[in-house]
Amino acid sequence: MRPEVSWQEIPAPAQLAPFSFAASADVEFQGEDVASGRFILLHDPAGQENWDGQFRIVTLVNAQLEPEFATEAMLGDVAWSWVTESLELNDAQALQLGCTVTRVVSQSYGSLAIRPSSVDAELRASWTPEDPQQLAAHFAAWGSLMCAAGGLPPLPVEVSPLTPTHRARSPRCQEVTSSP
Repeated sequence: MRPEVSWQEIPAPAQLAPFSFAASADVEFQGEDVASGRFILLHDPAGQENWDGQFRIVTLVNAQLEPEFATEAMLGDVAWSWVTESLELNDAQALQLGCTVTRVVSQSYGSLAIRPSSVDAELRASWTPEDPQQLAAHFAAWGSLMCAAGGLPPLPVEVSPLTPTHRARSPRCQEVTSSP
């Protein structure tokens, strides 16, 4: 997971499959929460016909968007690309991939009129991992999806993000020795 993502295990639904795992996460960028989500991994050793396999991943991602997205006709297409590109970026092959995108525009009136209008997107996506041995890639794809929805630029898998451990300070002089 990228350093902007903090996640924790949460109770998983017991009625959807014999075995399950669930996590909740938040994405913080420049001191602000920009997205949140849930990840559920379901496992049924007998398989389920509509899953096309023994595992199913169900995700939820919420993100507050810029106000101009309130009327953006392509929002659903853009959000769908976040899903497919996040899977591709993490080399997480998926079967039976589906997604629903919901846009919520909130406007306040009366005594609440001082609140600014807001636009939120909610993505509900589910898929079957093609290779159950690669579940970590699917978990990472969910993290990438939340980051994309939160407006963070994608990071290629080969790139490790650098997280500063201190605040900027004046540079120190180092002696450089060169070999002939």
